[in-house]
Amino acid sequence: MFGKLLRENNIVAGILTVVRIYLGWAWMSAGWGKLTGGFDASGFLNGAVANPVMGPDGTAVYSGWVTFLESFALPNAGLFNFIIPMGEFLVGLGLILGCLTTAAAFFALVMNFSFMLSGTVSHNPTDIIMGVFIAAAGYNAGKYGLDRYVLPYLRKLTGKGKNEAGQTISA
Repeated sequence: MFGKLLRENNIVAGILTVVRIYLGWAWMSAGWGKLTGGFDASGFLNGAVANPVMGPDGTAVYSGWVTFLESFALPNAGLFNFIIPMGEFLVGLGLILGCLTTAAAFFALVMNFSFMLSGTVSHNPTDIIMGVFIAAAGYNAGKYGLDRYVLPYLRKLTGKGKNEAGQTISA
């Protein structure tokens, strides 16, 4: 029942439009600041490795994540210096424009969880809540945006979706 409301109601689509524009602006602003401000992820990555999230027993809670940061992210910090700001900017742009909204929300969630696994809380929990609602709403979250035009075009291009009779078709 709640899923149907979230995915089909026009009033909910309007509310989600406001939420996704707000969240999109936050992401796009963060990304733009990093793109134009000489962002360097190595300090954050070193801090996340040096000070992992610790459990009550004194062991690292996300030891696999720390290993990933230490063995892959730090040696490739230059790649992350590009991926993080560009990802933040593009996620924000997608949410603001309502273009590929579900994908943008998914990648926003991936980044939020990555930051939290690294020990940063900040506003990530509230961003995650908004992102979950946007992702769960699917098309309805981008209904008043470019998804209204882009998604039917992509369905037609790939030959997947529904025909005029509402029957599922595939290539």
